[in-house]
Amino acid sequence: MRTFGSLLVRGLIVGLFAGLLAGTFAYAVGESRVDAAIAIEESGGHAHTHAHEEDHHEDPLVSRDGQRAGLFLATSLYGVALGGLFAVAFTLLRRKLRTGNDAYAALGLAAAGFVGIVLVPFLKYPPNPPAVGDPDTITRRTVTYLLTLVIGLLAVWAGVALSRWAARYGEVARLAGGVVGLVVTVVTAYLILPRINEVPETFPATLLWQFRFASLGTQATLWLLLGFGYAVAVDRRPIRSKVAAA
Repeated sequence: MRTFGSLLVRGLIVGLFAGLLAGTFAYAVGESRVDAAIAIEESGGHAHTHAHEEDHHEDPLVSRDGQRAGLFLATSLYGVALGGLFAVAFTLLRRKLRTGNDAYAALGLAAAGFVGIVLVPFLKYPPNPPAVGDPDTITRRTVTYLLTLVIGLLAVWAGVALSRWAARYGEVARLAGGVVGLVVTVVTAYLILPRINEVPETFPATLLWQFRFASLGTQATLWLLLGFGYAVAVDRRPIRSKVAAA
């Protein structure tokens, strides 16, 4: 019988590798967009008055090479932390997940986590590149983003609860109930939450959405690898059975 410690260690290891590979995706797909956004920000900065000219000649605290190296460190640490939290959630919720297969339970939990933690906040408040955003609204944007994250988890819970209630009427009703519970919760929250749009009209729309989809792709890579990696790590079937099933 596996202990919580063994499940936690597996989550940390899987999270580390998922974070490293997500960092690789972010570097390959997103870094060029960040460089382009920084170039736009710097060109706009040089158009300001000479009162701020000295600020533009100050060296950045962290060079771009340092930021690129820090990208892998950040995604690795995030992956480890997320893997640990995922293991805790798996341990606490395993008995409530209506499947006898641990691998399917891990995949379902990862899918729910991606929808609630990543997709719901992304659709309301998508991330912006460095050249976009007012520093004076950082606190407001942070609070609203965290609020959408909580709402995303509540929406997943509402979808699961309504799905289980509707299961008595058949599989179609169960699926419809889950979708309705999720969508109604999200749409209601979106209508209540404030609209925040600080993207300048002059900023290239193509670059903006390339950056946003690169950010979403990084998160999708992380959660996909975390889900499949943890599913393999907790699969109880013997190795021969796994090979035969493949």
